[in-house]
Amino acid sequence: MQEIIVGPGDDGLRLDVWLVRRTEAGSRARASEWIERGKIFLNGREAAGRDRATRVGAGDRVGLWIDRPGSSRSPDAAVAGARPSLRVVYEDASIAIVDKPAGLLVEPLPRDAGSEPTVLDLLLDRARHLARARYYVVHRIDRDTSGLVLFARTAAARDRLKAQFEAQTPERVYLAVTLGQVRADSGTWRDRLAWDTSSLRQRRAHGKDAGGKEAVSRYRVRERFGAATLLEVSLVTGKRNQIRVQAAMRGHPLLGERQYRFGAIDEPADLPRIGRQALHAWRLSFHHPESGRRVGFVSEVPSDLDRLLRALDVLKTKIRCR
Repeated sequence: MQEIIVGPGDDGLRLDVWLVRRTEAGSRARASEWIERGKIFLNGREAAGRDRATRVGAGDRVGLWIDRPGSSRSPDAAVAGARPSLRVVYEDASIAIVDKPAGLLVEPLPRDAGSEPTVLDLLLDRARHLARARYYVVHRIDRDTSGLVLFARTAAARDRLKAQFEAQTPERVYLAVTLGQVRADSGTWRDRLAWDTSSLRQRRAHGKDAGGKEAVSRYRVRERFGAATLLEVSLVTGKRNQIRVQAAMRGHPLLGERQYRFGAIDEPADLPRIGRQALHAWRLSFHHPESGRRVGFVSEVPSDLDRLLRALDVLKTKIRCR
């Protein structure tokens, strides 16, 4: 992501006007599109559509991530500049824990290998001064899901960790914001899902569908906001897109969800928006592959999700005061 500091001569300009003057946006319409698609950051937070009219001040930091994965690709990609930075929460000779930002793949997809930076690429870049630096993917989270991802540093550590995931002993807890009020305070989602290789989506497995596999998640409600609910979801199994599809199958798709809706109503116009599915890999614990000790890690709520929750809280207060 490229970052530009607002100069004294631009103090007080609207953000969209500043983008036209100081970047290759070319027009306020293009600048607004960049903001709407999550390509612009202001002082470290992702700008929202309403921020187009925000007045920038001297010293403000405006970040441009024009080729941000999931924000649509275009010739504008040349403006992007340096690769995004990577936050490594913990690392030793056996493991590395990365706090992945939304918008990055964990590793390259076969059809897209080398076309965009991934967490694995950035880890290898970070360790390029080390001889024989290796990282192995242990588990994955979706491109537009933020939060904790575990990598192994040796093949032996990878095998031990994967065995834990197959035995379902690691704890993987997510924060998810869903559309509508989830009525039960806690519960278990249990489904049979099958991966559709043509649409690259999960679907409900029916009858004797040979591709069907059990998907189990446990949830509890952390807060209700009227038209949305904040859930804490613990994965028992770890199927692709699992939380997203299971929530949607119950009529409560994640806010910002684009793929899995299953006929759910559209998000009300007065609900605050987030430029991705509102899902964050919050807590992760497992047995260290060398010492055998249980270790745990927590990821801070990212700025875009924090902004969404604050806006929902404000909306909830307004509804109570009516």
